[in-house]
Amino acid sequence: MKNMTAALAGGLALLSSGFAEDAETAVSAARDWRTAHGAEILNGFVDLLSLPNDANDAENIRRNADYISALFAGRGFEMELLESAEAPPLIYGFRQSPGATRTIAIYVHYDGQPTEPADWTHPPFEPRLYSRVMTDGGEEVPFPEPGEAIDEDWRLYARSASDDKAPIPALLAAIDALDEAGIGFSSNIKLIFDGEEEAGSDYLDDYLAAHADKFADVDLWLFCDGPTHQSGRPQLVFGVRGVTGLDVTVYGPNRGLHSGHYGNWAPGPGWRLAQLLASMKDEKGRVLIKDFYKSTAPISKAERAAIAAMPEIDDELRETFGLAETEMDNAPIAERLLLPALNLKGLKSAEVGALSRNVIPPSATASIGLRLVKGNDPEAMLNVLEGHIKKMGYFIVREEPDAEIRARHPLIAKVTRSGGYPAMRSRIDDPRVAPLVDALRTVAGDELILNPSLGGSLPLYMFESVSDAPIVILPIANYDNNQHSADENIRVGNLFYGVDAYAAVLTMAAD
Repeated sequence: MKNMTAALAGGLALLSSGFAEDAETAVSAARDWRTAHGAEILNGFVDLLSLPNDANDAENIRRNADYISALFAGRGFEMELLESAEAPPLIYGFRQSPGATRTIAIYVHYDGQPTEPADWTHPPFEPRLYSRVMTDGGEEVPFPEPGEAIDEDWRLYARSASDDKAPIPALLAAIDALDEAGIGFSSNIKLIFDGEEEAGSDYLDDYLAAHADKFADVDLWLFCDGPTHQSGRPQLVFGVRGVTGLDVTVYGPNRGLHSGHYGNWAPGPGWRLAQLLASMKDEKGRVLIKDFYKSTAPISKAERAAIAAMPEIDDELRETFGLAETEMDNAPIAERLLLPALNLKGLKSAEVGALSRNVIPPSATASIGLRLVKGNDPEAMLNVLEGHIKKMGYFIVREEPDAEIRARHPLIAKVTRSGGYPAMRSRIDDPRVAPLVDALRTVAGDELILNPSLGGSLPLYMFESVSDAPIVILPIANYDNNQHSADENIRVGNLFYGVDAYAAVLTMAAD
């Protein structure tokens, strides 16, 4: 993306004389800008997408950090790469707005999922433009020249085109538009760009703790990640689920036995595991484990109102996924995402199909995943699950049972706990978020969805440790973006929506 130096200089000169035009004026300026400079926005994005960004590729992830930092430094931000020997740089930036009394921190991650080039139609770091989505007959088109009209249904294909580099060119374009128009920001803006999100953000909490002074004055956290609603409508999201899990292995004989000789005599671990799992959840989808729902924070009146106002998508999703019925008698998905979930990630006991044998195997294993909601502590939820396993008669071990343990206990379960983290959910009626909602409605109108929580998990709880500010998620990517998969893409219209949305955010009314 081109650095509009002259426009920036003029915009900065005007900041001291004018403070935060209203969001409608800002959005209008953003639309005019992207209409005139759409080709430059796309071609600049191509430069960014051409940089491989696997968090484990230290050389290239550093190239990304340096490149992104320079883009924002050229637009009046004081930039700093926060360094660690164990992790990619955390990009930090700050731009002060004269007279502003509020500070917004904008989070984006600049790393992407690893790629398998053989699975892609084109090399993942050689961006290509298509007339529409490939699977609907889209054809490759040349990138536009300056001044050429842009079709918002075009799709830009590359790794991280949607997850999560898309907010970067959209934010840059919004800044350029406002600076050229001499429209000042209404908030001080801090940037925090994570280079290891797809690798687990293992060192993000260390970065936040080491630099807590940089974030103590944040009044609102804005996370720019994720897709728009499945209906295609824009959304503002107030939370994410947490995650944890465990593997449980149950045992039969200490070696595989011929099922003809020993069937009906030696207990089969596959049956034992099936019975144990069946005791955890009923046929409607309700978890039967004692106290599984006890710590769950109640759904507030504001959240229930938001759910009621969301578009009905369940019938369409059932048709798309080939499901005649979903859990709890077709309860709405938005409501189900506010309850903890017990998921069976995988089962293993001997082999099936052509590889199956007439054998009673020594063991059977299940990988169980828990998606957590506000109020659930990961360790406490695993304790609840282990308590149920004990209630079903199992003696729990952490290592493979030896002969003595096998002789003393008919039912043995080896439990291996996974790591995890808690959910986060901000109040949907928090008055500190109201100006943001109003600003985004200047872009999306009544189409804007207020969503209490995404179904996926992000470690947003870390940010609660450095500031008591509300944390909200502003997604811009199309929901059909092939996130984490081959042929990841961004719809150009969604990218341009991001330009408008960020212009509204940067100029939203004071509290």
